[in-house]
Amino acid sequence: MAILWVLMALLMLSLVLLPYLRRRRGMIERVSPEHPDAADPANYGFVREEQLDIRMPGPDEDLLDVLELVQRTQDYRAAAQLLAGTEAEGETRWQRVQAFAGAAALELLQRPGGVSEIPGGQWLRVWRAEEPKDAGGAAVHAEFLAQQAWRTSTPGTDDFRIIMEEARETCGQAALLAPGDPVPYLIELSVARGLAYPQPEFEKLWLKILDRAPHHMGAHLAALHYWCEKWHGSRELAYSFAEAAAARAPQGSLLAAMPLFAVFEHLPEVNLVRGFYQSEVVTRAIHGALHAVHSARADDPMLAHVRHLLLFFLVRAERWAEAMDQLIHIDGHVGALPWTLSADPAAEFAVYRALAVAGYEANGGSPATLLG
Repeated sequence: MAILWVLMALLMLSLVLLPYLRRRRGMIERVSPEHPDAADPANYGFVREEQLDIRMPGPDEDLLDVLELVQRTQDYRAAAQLLAGTEAEGETRWQRVQAFAGAAALELLQRPGGVSEIPGGQWLRVWRAEEPKDAGGAAVHAEFLAQQAWRTSTPGTDDFRIIMEEARETCGQAALLAPGDPVPYLIELSVARGLAYPQPEFEKLWLKILDRAPHHMGAHLAALHYWCEKWHGSRELAYSFAEAAAARAPQGSLLAAMPLFAVFEHLPEVNLVRGFYQSEVVTRAIHGALHAVHSARADDPMLAHVRHLLLFFLVRAERWAEAMDQLIHIDGHVGALPWTLSADPAAEFAVYRALAVAGYEANGGSPATLLG
């Protein structure tokens, strides 16, 4: 079980976190409203800091149960069965592929193997050997390779390029095994970033994703990172991409929250501007994200991700009541941006939670008014 706590804290690395981690931000300076220590989050039914679950942004009990079983027994079949029963076009399959790949990668990191030791992640090797035509196994293997490249090699080196080329080849195999599945192409977005695909090649890949899952939030976040890196972190191009995605978003889609992620991506450039969090750019992005969460399905797998980022911005903007509303929905799980950028995600989340409670109570709020 110990590895799971590490794994799920890093669950979204290849999709969301790696680009941010490589550009570590000084983003959580303490901004204290009036006497935050005077307010007690426990009065609102919030869980204690030491009980916050850092593995994931929200619950996926089926995934956790299967991960525990696979790692305990080293038998891949439960993972194969779970993926086979998960809708290909949705966000959940993509997240679960990343989770299984991350589990194998972290096992290998802990147990690299030797003369008398079986290397970690052996269940993935057995999966690929016994079920070479299983699309789920091929996708997990491709994602495993991409994560290995980012975690163990330096971009631009021969080792990095060799692993990424193998990941690219495995993406192609996975795509042939499941032609309608967008996941192999989503994995290739990480490869495209690592190998610095030229723009025409990237756009061809992006069209394949749009043909299969045009409103996939995870795909758009991964593409946002490509554009930011391709053009040296151009804020204008990132905002343009995010705002175009939001404009195309159908009713109920969380793509309307994309501009908020674009703003977050470029915080180092603007974080020193006084009143930035009340500025028109941020206010518009917050409103778009609030509209998205209010319109989204309650079971949308990306909903918790948006709520966590909203909490960060709403606290910074001193919009205490709206911040408390996000807390009611997400408290208990902290495996999401921005908390996972910290060495102690639970502590960072707890700071913002305390600030939200203190600001809320300083402006007349109370447990009775929020929960009653």
